[in-house]
Amino acid sequence: MDFEFAAPDGGPPEPLCMVARRIEDGRTLRLRREELRALQTAPFATDADVLFVAFYASAEAGCFLALGWPTPINVLDLFAEFRNTTNGLPTPCGAGLLGALAYYGMDGVAAAEKASMRTLALRGGEYTDAEQTALLDYCQSDVTALEKLFLRMRDEIDLPRALLRGRYMVAAARIEANGVPIDLPLFERIRDQWHAIQDRLIERIDADYGVFEGRTFKASRWAAWLTKAGIPWPRLPSGALALDDDTFREMARAYPAVAPIRELRVSLSQMRLSDLAVGADGRNRCLLSAFRSKTGRNQPSNTRFIFGPAVWLRGLILADPGWAVAYVDWSQQEFGIAAALSNDTAMMAAYESGDPYMTFAKQAGAAPVDATKTTHGPIRELYKSCVLAVQYGMGAESLAERIGQPPVVARDLLRRHRETYRRFWDWSDAAVMYAMLRGRLCTAFGWTVHVGPDVNPRMLANFPMQANGAEMLRLACIFATERGIRVCAPVHDAILIEAPAWQIEDAVRDTQRAMADASAIVLGGFRLRTEAKVFEWPDRYADERGRRMWDTVQAVLAELRPAGTCGAGAHGSTVRPDGSCCTGAHPTCSAGAHPVQSYICLL
Repeated sequence: MDFEFAAPDGGPPEPLCMVARRIEDGRTLRLRREELRALQTAPFATDADVLFVAFYASAEAGCFLALGWPTPINVLDLFAEFRNTTNGLPTPCGAGLLGALAYYGMDGVAAAEKASMRTLALRGGEYTDAEQTALLDYCQSDVTALEKLFLRMRDEIDLPRALLRGRYMVAAARIEANGVPIDLPLFERIRDQWHAIQDRLIERIDADYGVFEGRTFKASRWAAWLTKAGIPWPRLPSGALALDDDTFREMARAYPAVAPIRELRVSLSQMRLSDLAVGADGRNRCLLSAFRSKTGRNQPSNTRFIFGPAVWLRGLILADPGWAVAYVDWSQQEFGIAAALSNDTAMMAAYESGDPYMTFAKQAGAAPVDATKTTHGPIRELYKSCVLAVQYGMGAESLAERIGQPPVVARDLLRRHRETYRRFWDWSDAAVMYAMLRGRLCTAFGWTVHVGPDVNPRMLANFPMQANGAEMLRLACIFATERGIRVCAPVHDAILIEAPAWQIEDAVRDTQRAMADASAIVLGGFRLRTEAKVFEWPDRYADERGRRMWDTVQAVLAELRPAGTCGAGAHGSTVRPDGSCCTGAHPTCSAGAHPVQSYICLL
């Protein structure tokens, strides 16, 4: 089956029409918007005896949710299965429905016609009878193509694992429908004054660095600052500084002083606030793009998803009054996955100690048994850098640059890791060898990467941790959403949830249980720890990596505030003639910066 729907920016889908075809007898249903809205449930069975076939099923499940219909139990998503079949291999025509048909030598709707119909659907609003018929005909052509694709792929699909992937697509639809709560008045003010804010951010942040000339980042000045700060920096084969964002991201993790410049560069060059998908109800909703990456992780748009742009922007996340949000993440997830999958007892002991980095230093003989983060902080940081280097597939040269030490020191750290965790390295080397010999590598639930001629062995070595981490996150999202937890977003190794403030502790506890259950299933009984940070209204979400930039933006906003606005400095709420703040109907103002009596200012 297939829906055509309008997609308001940041809003839930608006179903326009639906076509469904029963494979056994060819019976076909064609329903227009008004007919869909009149139904309380789907016009066909969706129970455990039915296999529901779609292409990118989170879109169809999202329409079910928008219509208030119960979602299907057994979902087979041919997009996910085609991605799994071809992951790592070339797909000349892409991974969409037309690309999948072409891959198997079948015809579909012409690309130009598909683009035209998609534009018509996205337009929304009212449609003429001719337009509605055209949308239905186009929708039916996709259903006909989908049936052909299903019959071609059916025998090669591992159905039990495929149904698990389909189950995740339903969970993804629920998450996309919830969205992330955003401080809409503040977002609109930052967006509307973004150009002026950028200029002042350069003045304030660059005052400590002196690396900008106007709006231009000068590599020579950056090199001079790095020398002054004593920070080693990766270079290109040409000898020039590596100035890509991935390098800045990694170096900011190792050297916090780099973080403000990295945030500023992202804010100047990559951040288009008008692209952030925020609906009229103040919720950030966008396609999670499940199964898009080689490891099977979600790959939402970096410009549309609140967790995509610079870290400081996450300060816009604000629960509704009386509610709270919680960020629940796995502790050292990749280390724990590596320990469990390799069955390295020393590595598992390090993970279960609660501080694997300090324990690694002790196991390697670099710190006494009573050492702590306080007493041996520098040693711990060295060994932490070594662990992260192994996870990122770094060699000795890259590690040496990261820790600011000669290559001989980096080589010694990597040698100690190999000697301390021999079982892990034997397993990791064997996994790479298996992949090169057999041409593929799989996760616990069958997500597969196929080895092409130009494969990077480091990617293969890292794949089991990243891809099984993705399996774990999908399971946790399935468990959480099916247990009634309001999941707002999955974020790499974490889940953002929301609940009424008085229920948030129970919601966090249930989420942590779901995440622990998911880790135990993927890792054969080994449970990973989780940590939770709760932000109850009026406190907003905060990430320490972006706090300085967030505070700077708020200070700039206070300077830029137009006449007739609240002067608290944390928002841009219009002041009513009686002096009250018009951001919400509440009895008092908690900002403490003005005489509002009737309304709270949303901080």
